Amino acid sequence: MGNALIIVDVQNDFCEGGSLAVAGGAGVAAGVSRLLAAEPDRWDHVVATKDYHIDPGSHFGDPPDFVDSWPRHCVVGTPGSEFHPELATDRIEAIFHKGEHAAAYSGFEGHADDGECLADWLRRHGVDRVEIVGIATDHCVRATALDAAREGFDTTVLLDLTAAVAPDTTDVALRALEGAGVTTHGEPVIRAA
Repeated sequence: MGNALIIVDVQNDFCEGGSLAVAGGAGVAAGVSRLLAAEPDRWDHVVATKDYHIDPGSHFGDPPDFVDSWPRHCVVGTPGSEFHPELATDRIEAIFHKGEHAAAYSGFEGHADDGECLADWLRRHGVDRVEIVGIATDHCVRATALDAAREGFDTTVLLDLTAAVAPDTTDVALRALEGAGVTTHGEPVIRAA
């Protein structure tokens, strides 16, 4: 069987200067690129997820509560929805879009352009182990890792290549990952405001 790297939501709006920026996001983009270059044979497959909003309803808040609603972000067709320029995308074999018309945090809620979901794509490619990186540790990385474990994949989160929103929600996320049997390595970037 094989392994895959899942790059979660390393998009302009989640990096410094974006509408829902997470401190350290650009560093995650650059760090993932360095790792891909340094260890080109580490993964059999590399995929990525994107927040990809058209009209996600109450997911956008005015004003946002930063719990269930958020500032407008990653709107389809805007620069904010694009991958950060520091992220090397040449190895990415498939992109899974999520959240067009509703909130979606896990990459396993997403689909490729042909409609195939992430779990089916990974199984079709013989993947049984995944490593997860991206933004944000305490939201979409957490949800993607928990779903990966639920789907039966041996799941590891490379915390050094994640950026987190806040210490409290990150602590909750890390406990949830541990409880689900997800392996973690390193420490997430957390720069609370």
